Amino acid sequence: MKRTASIFSLVFSLLCVLITGCRKDEVTAQEDNDLFIPRIFKETLLFPATTQILNIGQTVDFSGLSYSPADLAQISWKVNDKEVSTIKDYKFIPTEGGDFRVKLDVSYQGKTSSRFADFFVLPNSYTPKTYTNVMLSYLTENGSASNIDWNTVTHVAYKVATVTAAGVFDVSKGEVNRKADELVGRAHINGVPVLLGISGALSADGWSVSSSNNFGAVLTDVTKRAALVQSIKAYITLKKMDGVDVMMTDINSTTAIINANIAATGLFITELRAALGTQAIITATVTSNTYYSRYPDLSIANWVNVHAFEDGTHVGPGIALGQPSSYNYMVSSAALWKTKLPGAKLVIGIPAFGLRYNTLDANGNNLSWASYNYIPYSEILTAVPDAFDKEYANISKGVYFNGIPLVTQKGTYLKANGFLGAYIWAGDYDVKGAKSLTATLFSTLK
Repeated sequence: MKRTASIFSLVFSLLCVLITGCRKDEVTAQEDNDLFIPRIFKETLLFPATTQILNIGQTVDFSGLSYSPADLAQISWKVNDKEVSTIKDYKFIPTEGGDFRVKLDVSYQGKTSSRFADFFVLPNSYTPKTYTNVMLSYLTENGSASNIDWNTVTHVAYKVATVTAAGVFDVSKGEVNRKADELVGRAHINGVPVLLGISGALSADGWSVSSSNNFGAVLTDVTKRAALVQSIKAYITLKKMDGVDVMMTDINSTTAIINANIAATGLFITELRAALGTQAIITATVTSNTYYSRYPDLSIANWVNVHAFEDGTHVGPGIALGQPSSYNYMVSSAALWKTKLPGAKLVIGIPAFGLRYNTLDANGNNLSWASYNYIPYSEILTAVPDAFDKEYANISKGVYFNGIPLVTQKGTYLKANGFLGAYIWAGDYDVKGAKSLTATLFSTLK
């Protein structure tokens, strides 16, 4: 019985050796014919799909990863395609501003698995580009760095600050994904100063919501105005912005309120200058209608942006359809302000949106105060791609806007008549490339 058991044990052992040998031979054959693909584990949080915003010196720790085959895989960490490490863990610590891609390659027997993470690092300082004429792209609170072609602007204003009905200084839209930080960082890398735009409640045409007095109520209160000055100073210091534009739009109510708000604008700008110093860029965006004469001396500002579009005569019940932002209206608006300030202190506004009529009356005129709205230039071109060289598009009941020829004519006038430059409202309504209104103005003014 013992001899039988011994024989069985010997046979079993021989079988195991044979099987094991076969398995080893099989693995070798598989590796020769179908190489093992290396794997990376625990990487999800370290390699997000979106670009991360960092400060110089901030550390991103790529540790805690594991690999398969653990002891055989070759590790390569690269920053902008340059190898920086070959060990399991890596720490990215940027020393300068700019775009960086940190890439991990894990290789085994000729096959590689890769992961990457993108970063934008905010610069600590910058040198502003030189310019002769201002080309200001004014972004709405919904705009971002992606809307700007940095080669076609000298300045950017970001209308991210809103004074609410409660008198609160609200900049929350710029904190989403650190949008304000990224805008300033990318602008500065390209030598472009950034201004904080502040206003009350705005409509799409860059003017106030009807009868809104959120901003005016703060500016006319000495204590609240002083607190707002300090809030602006703290914010632009934190964000490394270069100054502020005061978009004084709350002037569409009673005469007493209008006069008080306009007077307070001058006081506010003077107080901002005292708080921010001479190095800060301080501008004001002002109306070009009959209220222009009520403004106080604004020469303490670096320049004044004139809202020289949307004449107000092509909306309302029974009003005939037409171009609200004509060449003649811009010229007359610029001329009005030239009686108050020299042309070298004036930056004239040009729209990157159209007036869209949606419902007409029996006579073919605008039906009511609710029968029109505004459409960005980019959306006009999406609907009618060849509309860039026109002023009218057959969308809804008709859209009137500024195309390339009209914008070129306006820019030519501004340059020939000694104006400092132009601004586009809004930069995020425009497009990039050959059909860009901003690029057209930049080329015309330079």
